[in-house]
Amino acid sequence: MAVKDSLNAGELRDYYDSADDINLTPGWVDWGQHGAPEIEPFLWRWSQVEPLVLKSGEVVTPDRDVERRTMRLATPGLQRGTTHTLLAALQLLLPGECAPSHRHTPTAIRWILTGEGAYTTVEGDKCAMEPGDLILTPSWTWHDHTNEGSSPMIWLDGLDIPLVHYLKATFFEQFPEDTQPVISEGDSVRRYGAGSYRPAWEQVDVPYSPLLHYKWAKTNEALQNLAGVNSSPFDDVAIEYSDPVTGGPVLKTMTCWIQMVRAGVHTKAHRHTASKIYQVFRGEGYSVIDGKRFDWSQGDFFVVPSWAWHEHVNESGEEAILFSIQDTPIMKSLGLYREEPYVENAGNQPVTSRFEG
Repeated sequence: MAVKDSLNAGELRDYYDSADDINLTPGWVDWGQHGAPEIEPFLWRWSQVEPLVLKSGEVVTPDRDVERRTMRLATPGLQRGTTHTLLAALQLLLPGECAPSHRHTPTAIRWILTGEGAYTTVEGDKCAMEPGDLILTPSWTWHDHTNEGSSPMIWLDGLDIPLVHYLKATFFEQFPEDTQPVISEGDSVRRYGAGSYRPAWEQVDVPYSPLLHYKWAKTNEALQNLAGVNSSPFDDVAIEYSDPVTGGPVLKTMTCWIQMVRAGVHTKAHRHTASKIYQVFRGEGYSVIDGKRFDWSQGDFFVVPSWAWHEHVNESGEEAILFSIQDTPIMKSLGLYREEPYVENAGNQPVTSRFEG
């Protein structure tokens, strides 16, 4: 937009100063320079992360003052969160510990990484935690964590805190006791874990999946079965965890994927307006994100920002399995989701640099 020359330089400066005095900003000045910070792709290595997470057990104890012992995956340039909408953190619970019961408006998921003998109670339903399990703690549901085992328990927390904070809708409440009463054990799995079947007499009316606990054995079975049928050129064998009642994403603001990049597969690149946080559950390989190569192995974490070109490569002789949380439901509900393939160079980006960490 061209600025008219009806005012001289001094008059134009006075005009802008007058607007600034009353906090009125012309939309044609510095447009686009004061938005959200650009998010760069980043990778955290499990070999570096795990020792520090375990060491945190010597620093703090989960109690009423320190609600949760967590270490955030802090993407450079962001004041809070791991992307502009999502926060990922590693939580540690030692044997004999309890993370007190509370509830909050931000929604959370737990992706179990290591350990045994711990459980999460969600709205009275006791969910035994095992590596590869996905547990939901939807918005404003009571939840606490207890470790009755003999080894440390580590899991990935995924929350929509940055989004809820931006919308000024963050609320929190503590349960009167450290733990809520356990009403049932695995009730949501027994009711809704069959997938296409549910109790005929129930009318489910909650804004999230009534299945709170997705067990690894069934997830892996579904993934292996799909591998024998079809695959995506961009993600290879990918499954979205779904609400068994609606068939949609498990939560309103987040969806979760599990995907297999088979041995020898090099996917094609694409980009979309959703951001992703990945955890390498098994195997090794690398991803090319906006031309930069990110080598990963079991346990690592990496971020794919919104509208970043990305593709995955597995040059090993064994399958690689990636778990991810994504903000796709937000973008789709607002009509802002778009996706496009990379069309040059047979669908693969040239590698211009390598992430060294």
